[in-house]
Amino acid sequence: MPAVTRAYTTACVLTTAAVQLEFITPFQLYFNPDLIFRKFQIWRLITNFLFFGPLGFSFFFNMIFLYRYCRMLEEGSFRGRTADFVFMFLFGGFLMTLFGLFASLFFLGQAFTIMLVYVWSRRNPYIRMNFFGLLNFQAPFLPWVLMGFSLLLGNSIIIDLLGIAVGHIYYFLEDVFPNQPGGKKLLLTPGFLKMVFDTPEEDPNYNPLPEDRPENQPRDQDQNQQQHPQ
Repeated sequence: MPAVTRAYTTACVLTTAAVQLEFITPFQLYFNPDLIFRKFQIWRLITNFLFFGPLGFSFFFNMIFLYRYCRMLEEGSFRGRTADFVFMFLFGGFLMTLFGLFASLFFLGQAFTIMLVYVWSRRNPYIRMNFFGLLNFQAPFLPWVLMGFSLLLGNSIIIDLLGIAVGHIYYFLEDVFPNQPGGKKLLLTPGFLKMVFDTPEEDPNYNPLPEDRPENQPRDQDQNQQQHPQ
């Protein structure tokens, strides 16, 4: 399993398990600007993305979609670009947190999942999808199908709309605008993320010492002849 997908899904499962075992309560996790800025409970900026509700259909449904599309993004369009993938997490989480300051949203994990689904669906527009054997559609319609399903379950669609909106902002700034006439890449991954998450590339201008060059290394055959002279 890719590293970022493994870390995020594991954190979500462990958080839910801790709530189920009553080690912590949802009241210690939810997004509350007053507690964050006045009581300095900074952890709420992260924990509100990790709790998907008590164990049940909704939790497993969200975990399946989170794992599936997070993994497909990390192994697909973000393959070999872990720093860019982490930056998308940070960018999406930042925008959702800003929106949460002006709305009564307590947990943003579902919106984050929809954001991942949206970005994957726009980058794979020709894939045919099947939803529970009932609907057949192209991948870009998947976020809207999920929103309709959430509506049928009686849930608020504000969270789904937030995930779609943030996903579209990222997709537009990363994939669409740079390819427009006069456009340029606006989302630049910070260098420190690349240092931490990406394997450093070999310097094309690196000139090894003469003794380190391959052509100057003795071959095994030559060594064997020296060890066993005829």
